[in-house]
Amino acid sequence: MRIITLNANGIRSAERKGFFTWMQQQDADVICLQETKAQTHQLDTDIFCPDNYHCFYHDAEKKGYSGVALYCKKQPDQIIKGLGWTDIDNEGRFIEAQFGNLSVISLYLPSGSSGEERQAFKFSLLDRLLPYLQQRIHEGRDFIICGDWNIAHHNIDLKNWRGNQKNSGFLPAERAWLDALYANGQWLDAFRLINQEAEQYTWWSNRGQAWAKNVGWRIDYQVISESLKDKVTATSIYKDERFSDHAPLIMDYNYPL
Repeated sequence: MRIITLNANGIRSAERKGFFTWMQQQDADVICLQETKAQTHQLDTDIFCPDNYHCFYHDAEKKGYSGVALYCKKQPDQIIKGLGWTDIDNEGRFIEAQFGNLSVISLYLPSGSSGEERQAFKFSLLDRLLPYLQQRIHEGRDFIICGDWNIAHHNIDLKNWRGNQKNSGFLPAERAWLDALYANGQWLDAFRLINQEAEQYTWWSNRGQAWAKNVGWRIDYQVISESLKDKVTATSIYKDERFSDHAPLIMDYNYPL
């Protein structure tokens, strides 16, 4: 089973840059997108819902903002849009596909980089999300939570870690939140199970020469339940083409869908 996650930074922009042509070549079972920045009615179904995929969107109420999507080769048994929290769901940040005992989720956590108000909103979501995930792990389901988590966990996960310790995305409280998520081993960073190398980034600022100099951050994850720990077989970050300021994170699992 192949799962791809990408923050598209505008799905229409990504399409113009060749994302869908590339996507069709990957033979992925599920593609998780974040920051679609579109309303579903604005999207041409021939382009944005390929014939060989079942396509599901959870849009933000605000036009041109946020939004998540799932493209699934197999028809899911159930689609869940939103967490049941109005302030979060109005921004289109969560969509889940259930296939038997497996849940694949596209999640887009907010950035707090624009100011104190958005950082407070981010912390409010994190405060609610941790107990939610700790509760769901006891359902006995297998989980793959894909998305832009907007947090770099360790020093190895961003180039300039010393200079970013007071910046959103690498604040001590944010990193401690990830520590707490992974604390008892019930949730795992799938990428780091098989790749411990430095400079494995998934996002680069559009400022300066960040992309050219590989001054990046690893903030896009596939977080899995412990039940899938031994099912991860391969991973890669695709950087040969640029569809967004993020790069697609590709992971293969020994798991029949």
